[in-house]
Amino acid sequence: MPAEVAITGLGLVTPAGHTPEDNWTALCEARSLAAPDPELAGLPVDFCCRVNGFDAAAELGGPLARRVDPFIQFAVVAARRAVADAGLATGGPLGERAGVVLGVGSNCLSSYVTEFGHLGAGRPERVSPLALPRSVPSMAAGEVAIDLGAQGPNFTTASACASGATALGVARDLLRSGTCDLVLAGGSESGRSRMAVTCFTRMRALSRRRDQPALASRPFDARRDGLVLGEGAAVLVLERAEDARARRAPVLAMLRGYGAGSDAHHPVAPHPRGEGAARAIAAALADADCRPGDIGQVNAHGTSTPLGDAAEAAALVRVFGDEVPPVTASKGVIGHALGAAGAIQAAYTVLALRHGAVPPVANFGGQDGDHKLDIVTGRPRPAAGKAAISCSFGFGGQNAVLLLTPG
Repeated sequence: MPAEVAITGLGLVTPAGHTPEDNWTALCEARSLAAPDPELAGLPVDFCCRVNGFDAAAELGGPLARRVDPFIQFAVVAARRAVADAGLATGGPLGERAGVVLGVGSNCLSSYVTEFGHLGAGRPERVSPLALPRSVPSMAAGEVAIDLGAQGPNFTTASACASGATALGVARDLLRSGTCDLVLAGGSESGRSRMAVTCFTRMRALSRRRDQPALASRPFDARRDGLVLGEGAAVLVLERAEDARARRAPVLAMLRGYGAGSDAHHPVAPHPRGEGAARAIAAALADADCRPGDIGQVNAHGTSTPLGDAAEAAALVRVFGDEVPPVTASKGVIGHALGAAGAIQAAYTVLALRHGAVPPVANFGGQDGDHKLDIVTGRPRPAAGKAAISCSFGFGGQNAVLLLTPG
């Protein structure tokens, strides 16, 4: 039998807060954190969900804070907190058997806009020599490894909005294969740049509720009109369960199953019947040797887009039939953190399992379409003991599903 993989620590930096406790409280309140962003002033969509109260210089020191873009700053801080939460010593290097796998869909694009501006103005000498190392996606994992002395395999997964979930699945396989004894896995991203917001706006993917941004992100609601961009990071410490028990580490949850696949359908639209998503859910169930009835809650991708939510609902009905478990979707509160979203969702699923509850969905008033899901609303719903799935889907038909059980 493959080795069991335990989650022994987690670190979060999100619009909902910088600790697991703050994030859980915000989820249970089901209040959207979307608000106007001064950095986006003058754009057709000028609001998002941003990380507040984050002082990069205080957290990382001035030199590192200035050297890297926000998505790397978030990743390093989240990784430090995850390592501390797992009870691992941070005074020395984690060593050759510790890996880092982080999901990053792209990067924040802010640095690229600035540097391309210099180039377009005929001033190549003004382009920073740090333009690449401060912003390329792989440097999130690279900087975490440098900071914590993790000398094992180190790379970034890029499967669009499924990147963070993909990273956790790959990290689990590194442990099962014996390649690593410890992996810091998760994702980090910031979608707040003017270029990123403009790109999504031109694609007609964003909600246009400028007059009511707090009502804009509404997963599975009949009046949804697009997603709200967000930012943040989640890093989880994964290790073999036997190793965690040997060092008497806290086991927060178990990562039992992982399923992935492609729609092979369209560059940006999901398969309308959710066929690829359904295959990934079924693969995660099979990988964990679970039946649909073993699942007590679904942490849905739930982007608040008309096509995306409809396809996900179809996928859930395809797998679970008339018995779809209670569904939550955190993007109603924190927006869509793109490549980090799957990792943040996984961390939230760990918290839900530990609290024995399913948090409600923000701004949900009622469903449309043929597929009626059991959407949790109003207040958290008790759900003790059963497994949970966390679903992540992205551009290009990228699908990744994680199955977790209580620790």
